[in-house]
Amino acid sequence: MHNNWTDFLRSFARIGLLSFGGPAAQISLMHSELVDRRRWLNEQQFLGALSFCMLLPGPEAMQLATYTGWKLRGTIGGLIAGLLFVLPGAVVILALALAYARFGQLPLVQSSFLGIKAAVMVIVVQALWRLSQKALKGAAHWALAVMGFVAIFALGLPFPAVIAVAAVYGAVTIRDPAPMAPAVSPPGQTGRTIRTIAIWSALWSAPILVVWAAGADFLLQVALFFSKLAIVTFGGAYAVLAYMTQTVTQTHGWLSTAQMIDALGLAETTPGPLILVTQFVAHLAGYQAGGLSLALLAGAITLWVTFVPCFLWIFTGAPYLERLLAQPRLKGGLSAISATVVGVIANLSIWFALHVLFSRVTPARFGPLPDWSSFDTTAAGLTVLAVVLMLIFRLGLLVSLGLMAIAGAVVQTIL
Repeated sequence: MHNNWTDFLRSFARIGLLSFGGPAAQISLMHSELVDRRRWLNEQQFLGALSFCMLLPGPEAMQLATYTGWKLRGTIGGLIAGLLFVLPGAVVILALALAYARFGQLPLVQSSFLGIKAAVMVIVVQALWRLSQKALKGAAHWALAVMGFVAIFALGLPFPAVIAVAAVYGAVTIRDPAPMAPAVSPPGQTGRTIRTIAIWSALWSAPILVVWAAGADFLLQVALFFSKLAIVTFGGAYAVLAYMTQTVTQTHGWLSTAQMIDALGLAETTPGPLILVTQFVAHLAGYQAGGLSLALLAGAITLWVTFVPCFLWIFTGAPYLERLLAQPRLKGGLSAISATVVGVIANLSIWFALHVLFSRVTPARFGPLPDWSSFDTTAAGLTVLAVVLMLIFRLGLLVSLGLMAIAGAVVQTIL
């Protein structure tokens, strides 16, 4: 186990500062630090905690850090571990969002973003491949993935409804619904759980009530939308990006599609969970709606309503971890959700590719259609370069993104 608070803080600060590359890389980093190096958890404890976090909405790596902190040092430890995982990336996102709002439309900057977009397209496809290997374990799961894709891409059904149907299907069709013998909860745990839910629910709703009372309609819309997003974010940030993009660009009109793609590209360059893209979106939307002050408020509220629910889920469920993992119907429902999310991410991959490779994409009855005369050969060439760098030479994420940004700028200068 750990020796002191200094070691605890040093380890989780290191995890937060080095957590680039998405959940797979982040989870590997935590395993190396917490299991191999510090030996604060054994392999079985780590995998059980990871399974628990993957059952929850929200960024699983951030929640795994929070759970581990709770396991080692109680609620204060969990709070510190979770904040150290999020805050470094949040600071970087703030700087990037403000710089983008001020300089993002310069031609050279836009050319650099084109290189980053090409790299992000490869990253999304990689995420799709990794998740499909884990989530698709039979014909039923493949069918759920296909139906998830059709429901979002062709039919335009709302993401939460698709996920809800998948969860019910998985719970109902589980072959062995009899639960294993659950672990016994410690005395007084029910009362502590009720207090935990009450406290963190009140914290979650506090900024919503404040902006509602103040009559700040824009901030209220931001708070409500990203609160809803925090509840339906199963399968990681990639799973809800298409839903978020549709709402942000079409329903609310806060950002353009091109700005949303830029937001994802920049979020890939920061440490911490990819869901920090929500903070970037809020900063930019606030800046465009009312300047710097509104941008700062919108970003702060979005951070709050995105990550306070994560602490709610962890601190409520952690004492019941063994009992939760012993419920086959719950595992069946989440397994079906994971399979459906593969189809949702496939939708995101195609949507992203269409908007990077074609300058004109029009909505149609069964999904968006590109104008083939608007095919961007420069974007296609940069995509090929990204494939070479990331899949053939297997360069690291930050190195690849940096090289692709340079490549985009160089192409702009030459052409």
